[in-house]
Amino acid sequence: MKDKEEVIILIAEDDDGHAELIDENLREAGLLNPRIRFRDGEEAWSFFEGKRPGERMEKGRPYLLLLDIRMPRMDGLELLRKIKKNKELETLPIIVLTTTDDPREIEECYREGCNFYITKPIDFGRFTETLKRLGLFVKVIRVPPVR
Repeated sequence: MKDKEEVIILIAEDDDGHAELIDENLREAGLLNPRIRFRDGEEAWSFFEGKRPGERMEKGRPYLLLLDIRMPRMDGLELLRKIKKNKELETLPIIVLTTTDDPREIEECYREGCNFYITKPIDFGRFTETLKRLGLFVKVIRVPPVR
């Protein structure tokens, strides 16, 4: 049985290579929490609605979403808006982790309710270091359960 206090890391990332790097570096930082990956915003939204085969959100569990912005079908910004407009999900912590560093997009993500916005560095070494630091950060934050 899963520990009800253990934060489940949700990763919405369409790029397989980036998703693998995120997973590996979070583990290297000692973050061994369960993870669920979505390849686009529609897969993630299906999870929250309870319509994803085999996996669905459990009320009363804490989740943290690592969200890419540029994804097919439903992009990250649209998913962010849907989550924050939903009374059951509005407190879900969301860390935008994306290659986009456009100041207007950053401002829009914060206006729509993201908790942190992290730009993925293009340099591989800096990207892995950023992910390790993110893993250390996630280990110490407290996350409320979804309603």
